[in-house]
Amino acid sequence: MRIIRYLNENSDAVLAAVTDDNQIYPLPFNDFIDIIYEAKNAGLTPLNYIYGFITGKKSLQKDLSQLNLLVPIVAPEVWASGVTYEKSREARNYETTDKANGGETCYDKVYNAARPEIFLKSTAARTIGPNEPVYLRSDSNWQIPEPEVGLVITKEGEIVGYTIGNDMSCRDIEGENPLYLPQAKIWKNSCSIGPAIRLSETVKNPYDLQITCRIYRNNQLVVEESANTRQLKRRYDELVSFLIRDNKVFDGTVLLTGTSIVPPNHFTLQDQDRIEIEIPEIGVLSNPVKALAHKTVVK
Repeated sequence: MRIIRYLNENSDAVLAAVTDDNQIYPLPFNDFIDIIYEAKNAGLTPLNYIYGFITGKKSLQKDLSQLNLLVPIVAPEVWASGVTYEKSREARNYETTDKANGGETCYDKVYNAARPEIFLKSTAARTIGPNEPVYLRSDSNWQIPEPEVGLVITKEGEIVGYTIGNDMSCRDIEGENPLYLPQAKIWKNSCSIGPAIRLSETVKNPYDLQITCRIYRNNQLVVEESANTRQLKRRYDELVSFLIRDNKVFDGTVLLTGTSIVPPNHFTLQDQDRIEIEIPEIGVLSNPVKALAHKTVVK
């Protein structure tokens, strides 16, 4: 069972349940987290609670491609995890200008450390949904998408859903100096999530999710790579435990869990590219790429 958010015929943002046979049923809720707490108050799982609303009802006579999909949850904050896959560590080491004279880099150290790398990625105002443009930062010449599984959590740290996230990244900025990480990760429209939230109870094995990233240029496929969450070094609950430790976390926060898909080192996104990230259990998150109006050169 997936939950989507879309604009109805009155231009109101509404939720709907999407069954495994792609039938769409509008729901009388404005926010995904409301479903979670109402289900708890009723003594039901979210899945059974939703079935109580849709059983015997008529489905929406449309398919997902006909809906104006929105970001599935207005997450007050999106956090992200770094260097949780071997491929990510290799990529970070490749791009860094300080390789510690052949010794351990900071990325090697965090990959093997007890404490994971967790950083603030985005806020509600910076996060976009399906089919909205992600922007290219004007002072970077090496930018890529980072396809990731996103955990939707409550303020207590309970994982209540899974979504797809695109953690846009400037490899040259972070590579120059790890202290530039916020600038390499956070700017306007630098984070997208969607197209749906998969209820956590309906995911058989969250450590066996296939992730595929495709990048199109002039309608031609130029990058296609896949990975599986079984390659993840850390557990989801481990990442969440560090996020909520001595921290105020809000209902509906999304935690991205790191990437194992990195385009070839010579590749950088360009204006009018299109990024597709697919996890079959969740859907396809598609975003066009747009360059900002000016180009800034940092010397």
